[in-house]
Amino acid sequence: MMMKIKLASICLALITASTTMAQKLFTLEDLNFGGKNYYNMSPKNLYLTWWGDQLMYQDAEETGTVDMKTGKRTAVATLNDLGKGWHSMMNVTYPYADKSWMLLNNGKERILYDWKKKEIVWRQTSANEEHAAWNKASKTVAFVRNHQLWITTEGGETRQLTTDGSREIVYGQAVHRNEFAIDKGLFWSPDGQHLAFYRMDQSMVEDYPQVNTFTDIASYEPDKYPMAGRRSHEVKVGIYHLGTQQTIYLNTGAPTDRYFTNIRWSPDCKLIYIFELNRDQNDLRLVVYDGQTGEKLREIYHETHEKYVEPLTPIVFLPWDESRFVLSSRKDGYTHLYLYDTSGKEIRQLTKGAFEVERFVGFNTKAKKIIIETNEKHLLQRNLYTVDPNNGKHKLIGSDEGVHHGRISKSGEWLIDYYSAPEIPRNIDLINTANGKLLRLLTAEDPWKGYEQPFFECGTIKAADDSTTLFYRMVKPAHFDPKKKYPTVVYVYGGPHAHMIEASWHYYSRSWETYMAQKGYIVFILDNRGSERRGRDFEQVTFRQLGQAEMADQMRGVDFLKSLPYVDADRLGVHGWSYGGFMTISLMTNYPDVFKVGVAGGPVIDWKWYEVMYGERYMDTPQTNKEGYEKTSLLSKAKDLKGKLQIIIGMNDPVVVPQHALSFINACTEVGTQPDFFVYPGEEHNMLGHKSVHLHERITNYFETYLK
Repeated sequence: MMMKIKLASICLALITASTTMAQKLFTLEDLNFGGKNYYNMSPKNLYLTWWGDQLMYQDAEETGTVDMKTGKRTAVATLNDLGKGWHSMMNVTYPYADKSWMLLNNGKERILYDWKKKEIVWRQTSANEEHAAWNKASKTVAFVRNHQLWITTEGGETRQLTTDGSREIVYGQAVHRNEFAIDKGLFWSPDGQHLAFYRMDQSMVEDYPQVNTFTDIASYEPDKYPMAGRRSHEVKVGIYHLGTQQTIYLNTGAPTDRYFTNIRWSPDCKLIYIFELNRDQNDLRLVVYDGQTGEKLREIYHETHEKYVEPLTPIVFLPWDESRFVLSSRKDGYTHLYLYDTSGKEIRQLTKGAFEVERFVGFNTKAKKIIIETNEKHLLQRNLYTVDPNNGKHKLIGSDEGVHHGRISKSGEWLIDYYSAPEIPRNIDLINTANGKLLRLLTAEDPWKGYEQPFFECGTIKAADDSTTLFYRMVKPAHFDPKKKYPTVVYVYGGPHAHMIEASWHYYSRSWETYMAQKGYIVFILDNRGSERRGRDFEQVTFRQLGQAEMADQMRGVDFLKSLPYVDADRLGVHGWSYGGFMTISLMTNYPDVFKVGVAGGPVIDWKWYEVMYGERYMDTPQTNKEGYEKTSLLSKAKDLKGKLQIIIGMNDPVVVPQHALSFINACTEVGTQPDFFVYPGEEHNMLGHKSVHLHERITNYFETYLK
C-alpha cells in the first residue's frame, strides 16, 4: 500500500506564501554543499555524544552535559580551559564512563582532560599520524607513517612495527578498495593488548598512469588499479602483541583471489572471526582463528549463492552471553539478523519479512534487547526497533514516520534519535529504549522559509517486469501551471548500494533539483530495480548485464512522464554521475530519439576498465561473461549519439579512471558524433569544495542552452 503523503498541505502552504508576499530566490551558493551560504540553508543541528549514559553536547567553543529530563545544556569545559593550540571542541569524546575525562586531538597531541579538576591528566604526541586507531584500554595508538606501521604506547614510547611498507606493500589501511564495508585497516582487541591489521601486497597490480599537472613539469603519479579480470592484490591479516612485541600472521592459506572482511575480536580477546570470500564472490565462510598463534581453528558458517554473496557487517556478540552472536545475512532474500552460538549452530532467525534490516544500532544490556533500524514500516522509511533475541519479537520505538538514525548510550538504555520526514527538516529526540518515552531536544525550523520553494511529490509506477513497484520523486516549479508544458530532466543514478527516494525531508531531494525547478524545469527521479533497500532479488536482477534492466525501468518512467500533459516530451534531458553517468550515456545512445540533452559525470564506459571487487561482483570477469561486457559497453554505442551530450570528469579520478571518458570521446571522433567534454584538473571522482558550485552551474547552463 502506498504511504499516505501529505502533499496537499505542503502545496497549499507554498502557494499561499508565494501569493501573499515576495519570495526570495535560491542561488547555488545557497543550495550546493560547496556554496558560501549552504550552512545557513541547512536544517539546524545539535552535535551530541555520550559519556557512558550521560548525554553530552559538542560545540566549537565548549562542551558539556545535557539534562536528560529538561534538555538544558550546561558547559563543563571551554577552549579557554585547554590553553593555546586548541581551536575547536567539536571532536571531543568521552571514552571512560567512570571518569570525568574527555579525549581531544588537535593534530599535534592527544590529551585526556579532566574537566572537573580542570587539568590535563595524560598526553601523547599525535603529529604525522595517518589512519590512526587509539585504544582506550591501553591508551595505545596504532598508525601509519611513511608507509610503515607504528604504535605509541601509553607511556609515550613509539615503536616501528614494519620495515617493508611502500606504495606496493600497504599496512594498516582499508583493503579490497573499500568494498564489503571495509573502511579501516587497524583493529584493536577490547583489552588493547593485541592489534590486528591488514597487510596488502599490490606489487602485482598494474599501475594506472595518473598525472599531476600542478608541478612545474607535469609529474607521473600512478595509482594501483586492479581492473576486472586482471591480477588483484593479496591480503594478509597480522596481529601485533603489545606485551611480547611480536607479530604473527593468520594462517589463512594462499591469499590469491580471496577477500578477508569484517574482522571481529572475541570478547575475551583470544580469537579472531573473519568472513572469507572467494574471488567469484559466491562462496562465503566465517572462520575462527587463534589470536595468539594465528592458527585456523574452525569454520562455523558457510553461505553460497548462484550470483553473489556480499558480507557487509561483522558478527556482534551478545554482551550478556559471550557464547552467542548476531549474524547478518540475505540468505532468505532480505537482510535479516540471525542468532548463532560459537559452535556455528543457528539458534533462531531474529527478524523476518519483506524488508531490510538496514543498521544494527546496539544493545540495551539491562533489558537484553537488540536495537536496529529497518524499513519494515514502509519501504521509504527507516525506523527504530527493539528486538528480543529470545523470541525475535520486535517493537517500534520513536516516531513511526520518516527516516531515523540512532546513536546509543553505553548501556543502551538511552538513544539519540536524529530523523526527518517529507515535511520535517530535522527532529532530534532522546529516547528511553526500555519504555519508549522521549524528550524532544530539537525541532529544526524550515531553513528555506521565505524562499520560493518548489513542489516535491512522491509516487509509484510499475517496473518493466509489470509487477514490481518502483518509487519516484518529482520536483515541480513553485509557480507550476498544469496547463503549460515544461522541459523535464531525468536525474538518474540507478546502481547498487544507493537509493534516491526516501521519506526524509523533501523526499531526499538533492538541492540542485530545487535550483532547476526554480529555472522552470520539472525534475524526475526513479529508483529502478538494481538499487538498494528492496532485497536481494530486486538488486540482483542486473547480474551480468549492468544497465539493461535499469534502462528498461527508467524508460517506464519516461512513459509515465509522456502521459502527463504538462511534460514536454520533445524537451527531455537526462543527468547522472558515476553509475548515473553510465546510465546517462546508456539512455542517450540506446534511446537517441527520446533524450534531447544529457550531462554525464564521471561515467563508466566499459566495465572491463572498472575495479575487480565491484565489477566482478555484478558482471563476473570479461573472460567468463564476454557477451555481457560487450552488450553493456558504450564504445559501440558512440555512433548512436544524436542529442547534445556533455561529459564531465575529474582529471585524476581514481575510481572511474579517465580512460573511460577518453575512450568514448575517441570512439565518437571515429564515427563522427559530437559530444562536449569538460575536465577538472587535479580533481578526483567528485568535485570538492567550491568547485562543486562551479560544476553545478556548468551542468545547469548546459540544459539552459540546449534544452530550454
